[in-house]
Amino acid sequence: MLLNAQQRSTDVVAPLLSLSDVSFAVEGRTLLHPLTLELGSGRSIALIGHNGSGKSTLLKLIGRQQAPTGGQITFEGKPLSEWGNRDFARRLAYMPQRTPAAPGMLVKELVALGRYPWHGALGRFGEDDHLKVEEAIELTGIGKFSDRMVDSLSGGERQRVWLAMLVAQDASCLLLDEPISALDIRHQLEVLSLTADLCRKKGISIIMVLHDINMAARFCDEIIALHSGHLVAHGTPDDLMSPGELQRIYDVPMDIIRQPSNGAVIAMAR
Repeated sequence: MLLNAQQRSTDVVAPLLSLSDVSFAVEGRTLLHPLTLELGSGRSIALIGHNGSGKSTLLKLIGRQQAPTGGQITFEGKPLSEWGNRDFARRLAYMPQRTPAAPGMLVKELVALGRYPWHGALGRFGEDDHLKVEEAIELTGIGKFSDRMVDSLSGGERQRVWLAMLVAQDASCLLLDEPISALDIRHQLEVLSLTADLCRKKGISIIMVLHDINMAARFCDEIIALHSGHLVAHGTPDDLMSPGELQRIYDVPMDIIRQPSNGAVIAMAR
């Protein structure tokens, strides 16, 4: 079982997130069994597994969208329960699987909402806020449609706009729940390339739920695999991209082939 990749990493000094015996149950059904895990900062991390494996549940627990029924989660060395709402929002941002509609709102207005934790509903939108919004628009490459209505955009463009809002929030950690599930292949590549760039250029930690193991292996530094609410593997893409590991994760026989153009390994169901 591959569970110690983070301990082998030499570029992470202290964990960004620590989970100790964290579990979650509802109506007598355990969705996440006791899980202990440490995640470093400045990494792109994928949560993978079959439907119902506990991926989104784990992400929601980390993002304080739900409270664990057992165990403790610490973020930057402080238990989640001890973080104030505004301070937490300044450090961690969460994007749900289904982003809400934004009727009558311009792209640049939605991105500016990311500054809310910094100035509040009645606070002044200062020079630093403007600079953060402009930086987010530039980093995510949405300047060409910043004056368009959000609801007029394609699915891929909207995802980039929501990511820009999270970047404007200036959080050190982004949680993304299935950010590419409703996108075509071109927009999937664009969004995941963007997340990889944000991780490299801004040092942002990104934890996201993905269904495609090949996308996870291509764009992420680490992969966490869940099965029926249990942690079954945690390692680098090289660690997990083997027929034996993938069979344990997905319960499906899979082959590994090497892509002729760049030598990358790809998993294929038999």
